[in-house]
Amino acid sequence: EHSTEHIYNEIAYPLVEGVTEGYNGTIFAYGQTGSGKSFTMQGVVDPSSQKGIIPRAFEHIFESIQCAESAKFLLRASYLEIYNEHVRDLLGADTKQKLE
Repeated sequence: EHSTEHIYNEIAYPLVEGVTEGYNGTIFAYGQTGSGKSFTMQGVVDPSSQKGIIPRAFEHIFESIQCAESAKFLLRASYLEIYNEHVRDLLGADTKQKLE
């Protein structure tokens, strides 16, 4: 019943703030097939109010990096799917390839 913006602000924003301070962060979406996990994480580009948690987090992180002076950043992101005991990297070159 909540917008992705509300979910981001309430749940992900504090986590991403911690990431910009050097901590690791994980957002774990769990639920039945068709319950909206992928939409909540990815969203759609237009309208911008429908952006998912991932694009919002990336914007947040890159804005923080732009504002930081005399700091170095190493950014790694993973977007994994676990389905029927198979793991796939949804950001990889071949999203259908199963990981060990």
